[in-house]
Amino acid sequence: MKVLVTGGAGFIGSHVVDAYLEDGYEVVIVDDLSTGRLANINPGAKFIQMDICDPRLSEVFERERPDYVNHHAAQMDVRRSMVEPLFDAQVNVVGSLNLLECSRKYAVKRFVYISTGGAVYGEPEYLPCDEAHPIQPICPYGASKHTVEHYLYMYAFNYSLEYTVLRYPNVYGPRQDPYGEAGVVAIFSGQMLKEEQVVINGDGEQRRDFVYVGDCARANLLALTVPHPSGIFNLGSGRGTTVNAIFCELKAITGYSRDAQHGPEKLGETRTIYLDARKAREELSWAPQVGLREGLELTVEYFRLNEILD
Repeated sequence: MKVLVTGGAGFIGSHVVDAYLEDGYEVVIVDDLSTGRLANINPGAKFIQMDICDPRLSEVFERERPDYVNHHAAQMDVRRSMVEPLFDAQVNVVGSLNLLECSRKYAVKRFVYISTGGAVYGEPEYLPCDEAHPIQPICPYGASKHTVEHYLYMYAFNYSLEYTVLRYPNVYGPRQDPYGEAGVVAIFSGQMLKEEQVVINGDGEQRRDFVYVGDCARANLLALTVPHPSGIFNLGSGRGTTVNAIFCELKAITGYSRDAQHGPEKLGETRTIYLDARKAREELSWAPQVGLREGLELTVEYFRLNEILD
């Protein structure tokens, strides 16, 4: 069986590629390397450098004939979506539609779509958020990612394209960009290992649902191996952890000597969010297995050994 993975050179996507290859799948990666890295690409996969908005994507489907599509490629920076909402929609909505059309034309069996549990719900009416929680995003990123969920339902209804939506929590772990604008664990780890000043946006009491990347990769494998009806699934731990708590844990792990400084809050970011993943447990047999402290230690060790931190 062959899986086409978009964004397979990225942080999470590359771990998903590894999981598929280890389970015996043939994998084709489509990534434009705008944020992904060549170093993340598993040599066992076939790599095609291409933007998902490119009309030549249909030629890739014609040639490769994937059985499944796993769609990780996205504009995923909340802050950039606030500044460039048109770009956000072009990548996340139009690019996804390009993939859906190719999947329809070339009889893909199942489309695994990565959505966001951290941004589609907005400021929660209740916690933890389950899949029935009202959708009320407060940033273009959350709106664009949710829009594609509607298209998936339509393609299933009209063309019988089976789909699995995985709404991610705050995913962290090895290969996350420590120099980017997203991913507080990676950013803090990189700064602490270099003894640079860590700045926390706002008061640090924002609460997030942190799940280790290996656990999310396993969910993507289960999406293809466990029979289930088309639908939407939260991934999460069911509990929130403050940014201040993450800082303290990482400070202890790295031996960082400074206190954090606090800067202004970022527009469009949800204050508190954590997710109810009971549906994923019941229908996909998924639950997180890596505890927060263990995951943070694995992440720091990766950055200590693999990133250039001088």
